[in-house]
Amino acid sequence: MIMKHAYLIIAHNEFDVLERLIRALDDIRNDIFIHFDLKLDNIPTIKVKYSKLYLINERIDVRWGDLSVVRAEYSLFEEALKRGRYAYLHLLSGVDMPLKSQNYIHSFFEYNIGKEFVGFGQGDIEVEIERKMRRYHFFSKYFRTSSKLTSFLMRASRFLLLRLQYILNIKRNSGFVFKKGPQWVSITEDFAYHLVKQKSEVLKVYKNTFCCDEIFVQTICWNSTFQDRIFNITDEAVGSQRMIGWENGQLVEWQDEDYELLMESHLLFARKFNGENLDVLDRILKEIESQYKYGI
Repeated sequence: MIMKHAYLIIAHNEFDVLERLIRALDDIRNDIFIHFDLKLDNIPTIKVKYSKLYLINERIDVRWGDLSVVRAEYSLFEEALKRGRYAYLHLLSGVDMPLKSQNYIHSFFEYNIGKEFVGFGQGDIEVEIERKMRRYHFFSKYFRTSSKLTSFLMRASRFLLLRLQYILNIKRNSGFVFKKGPQWVSITEDFAYHLVKQKSEVLKVYKNTFCCDEIFVQTICWNSTFQDRIFNITDEAVGSQRMIGWENGQLVEWQDEDYELLMESHLLFARKFNGENLDVLDRILKEIESQYKYGI
């Protein structure tokens, strides 16, 4: 029996990277679901040879830091759960890339079947949680816009409203134990169903919060019986199986010269890449495609 996987991709730019990602995932054992940002006027043509490909009709205007990111994730989870039965559902960005072949990835998850690959941030996150989850954030969808004036005015308004809440001791969500980690996860179908069942409550609790896409999955997992199924709780990279580059607290994009570093990693996926450094992607893809794929 084939252990099917679903790859759920949120895409909005860098379509040269996305094309290589799709080629790396194109395998008879995989179904691929793509959510294209509503702001896109022209959706690129995506072709597959072996996978089934589904484009999400319910497109969301995704804005960084806003609840719309969570809505886009839910549109992917819901569509996948309608289409089939999956051992694992992998949430990826359109600028991610697997570092291993599909044979390796399927073998890895078959060996670890039932585990939840959700990364949890380390250290004291309470100050961050206090600011992002226990205060009201307005205008978050306008923080990153093409209009510098609009962005400045919205950020200034947000800062003033936050300061007022601290002064007046206005708090919310006091009864919740929040956890935080990478947005990108690989989860079982059971946990995906559990997330979808929580949708209405999630949209209520996380309305007017900030960057909740990095919090809601971890929080639901931690406050449920799925906590016992977490693969690794002490290392967020191992826990999520995502290799993410950070420098001085900022996400950095992988360069061509990082090929050996990436391929030596024991992790399954890496983010993020860009169209100015396609050589590293082509080298990874060549290595992946040189290995046997199921059913070809």
